[in-house]
Amino acid sequence: MQRIDAIVIGGGLVGSAIAYGLARAGLKTALIDEGDVAFRASRGNFGLVWVQSKGLGAPHYQRWTRRSAEEWPKLAAELVAGTGIDPALEQPGGVHLCLSDQELDERRARMEQMRAEAGNFGFDYRMLGPSELKDMLPRLGPAVVGASWTPYDGHANSLYLLHALHNGFVQRGGVYIPNRTIDYAAAQPNDFRLGSGADEVAAPKIVLAAGLGNAKLAPLFGLRAPVRPQRGQILVTERAGRVFDMPTTTVRQTVEGGIMIGDSMEDVGFDTSQRPDVMAAMAERAVLSFPWLAELQVVRAWAALRVMPPDGTPIYDESEQFPGAFTANCHSGVTLAGAHANVFAAMVAAGALAPEMVPFSARRFDVPQAA
Repeated sequence: MQRIDAIVIGGGLVGSAIAYGLARAGLKTALIDEGDVAFRASRGNFGLVWVQSKGLGAPHYQRWTRRSAEEWPKLAAELVAGTGIDPALEQPGGVHLCLSDQELDERRARMEQMRAEAGNFGFDYRMLGPSELKDMLPRLGPAVVGASWTPYDGHANSLYLLHALHNGFVQRGGVYIPNRTIDYAAAQPNDFRLGSGADEVAAPKIVLAAGLGNAKLAPLFGLRAPVRPQRGQILVTERAGRVFDMPTTTVRQTVEGGIMIGDSMEDVGFDTSQRPDVMAAMAERAVLSFPWLAELQVVRAWAALRVMPPDGTPIYDESEQFPGAFTANCHSGVTLAGAHANVFAAMVAAGALAPEMVPFSARRFDVPQAA
């Protein structure tokens, strides 16, 4: 048995960011990664570092997302310096395009509600008309009637980010255990033992960051993770010359030049197949926004599963039954990488979540049923 300081289950963006932060804090950490048999949301990610759509009705989530966006440049610079791998972070702000007056009115109401809920924390946004947008996004289509803009948003390459986090984790003494599933688990307060094949590890701290797998793992450690899959589909075009730097909610240009089109949301269970009608609707909206996209060939397409809590807001918890056990569940692994590596990992290293994390607990779902 290998005794270490901490175990992280889940080698995707959430688990890797937390494991990297723990290793950087000086904890001997093992990262157990199920491998390609898992539903790997991290490898199907759209790549946005996105603030303006997060936290409606949940100001704590808005603050958490904003904090992560603020931590991102520091994390990116550290990864580049330490690993030589650039996650291609760009944070020029971002826009959500509206294609009808009804969409624009609904968007304006949403953004104003988020500003009101932010209170003294503040929430900087502007509603933009077509003339202003054309200065920001050249060759914008006439179907766009307006948009919301915030200065906090950006995008990155999720695959480069995942590679950099894994590389940095190992460089800092982390133990990476790939292609393993958990055969058995034993939990006692500040004493956790896991077996996987011939490997057995024990540690006083454990973090469950296995995405959709957390639903089954969490009860073993006195935790709950009521997450469900939500399918999203993505199209990628051939590479084009640099057209715009600012990402939108549904269309962005990668650092390599390809145009990514996404943002479908489908409740179909654990089904990663693709539907032509959904892809056609995505492509139609993208071409209405940017007519020149019709000239490009789609060269890749895929579907992946988001990790969705019941209310769409992340779940972070520590076990009351087995102190030392924590869980992290969210669908925004890229956006929240800064907070996971630089803030959440520090809380785990210290042995307790900060009071600001209480609203994220799964205990929020403990609502008595009506008689």
